[in-house]
Amino acid sequence: MSRRPPIFALLALLAGLSLPAQAIEYRTVESATVLYDAPSVKGAKLFVVRRGTPVEVVVSLDTWVKVRDAEGSLAWIEKKYLAARRTIIVKAERAAVQQKPEEAAPLVFEAERNVSLDYVEALPGGWIKVRHADGQEGFVRAGQVWGF
Repeated sequence: MSRRPPIFALLALLAGLSLPAQAIEYRTVESATVLYDAPSVKGAKLFVVRRGTPVEVVVSLDTWVKVRDAEGSLAWIEKKYLAARRTIIVKAERAAVQQKPEEAAPLVFEAERNVSLDYVEALPGGWIKVRHADGQEGFVRAGQVWGF
């Protein structure tokens, strides 16, 4: 009779567990600021990010957050520059924002690439309800935007 080493028993036990999925957290840059390569103002300055830009939170430390932008770049930002409100950014050349979450619905407006829109809610069927800075609201296809 052979005996399995304890590590195999542990691995077998862990294989049977299902860990909860972690939700992706998005935040919005509250005011234009510098992004760094390290969590310190002494780090190298990578670029300036504009107000209203959505970012994905990757790691959160005490006063710094490592974020990913719509292009996939990673950088550090001071936590004080992030707002809880959500925006999304248009990734298509032009995104059609419609009155209803339907392909045949009338057009409210079109948003060009890199325009930030306020995220209102995600809907079934691949639609996102959005609000433009001028107050117009409508629905955009999820595949045309990033940050939700």
